[in-house]
Amino acid sequence: MKYNLAFKYRIYPNKEQELLINKTFGCVRFVYNTILYTANKFYEETGKNKIITPASLKSENQFLKEVDSLALSNAQLNVRRSFTNFFQKRAKFPKFKSKKNNVKSYTTNCVNNSIRIEENKYLVLPKLKKFTDFSIYFYPCTPVSITPRQCQVKEVGDNHSHLDD
Repeated sequence: MKYNLAFKYRIYPNKEQELLINKTFGCVRFVYNTILYTANKFYEETGKNKIITPASLKSENQFLKEVDSLALSNAQLNVRRSFTNFFQKRAKFPKFKSKKNNVKSYTTNCVNNSIRIEENKYLVLPKLKKFTDFSIYFYPCTPVSITPRQCQVKEVGDNHSHLDD
């Protein structure tokens, strides 16, 4: 029987990794807000729901090519889910993400073993290479045979990042 487990890690990125994580936070917020703005405009004009893709934004915004593409596509899925919830009367109309909000996070998916723990001492994430300095919360050891499906990187108040696997 298969079941899902969640592991929480605290990562200590180097300066280069920290810069890329912050770029990804900003790009995910930019993509979410741009897709939401376009969807709002289309909804006001036609009364229907149409969501554009992050790939259509990359041609005019070259900085989006620097970050993980799956994080951007998850932002699109979040907009789609928020509109679905709105149309099914389960939630209010979607709001834009604020730059000033304390909660900065993005979710990425595992494709071709892009998220993994190597040799029980290196954590590997897409575009970020190896994290040599990370600690495990709540679990003394991680099972070696896990295959992560996705991970969420969050910035917490003390400027360290957390990884939910």
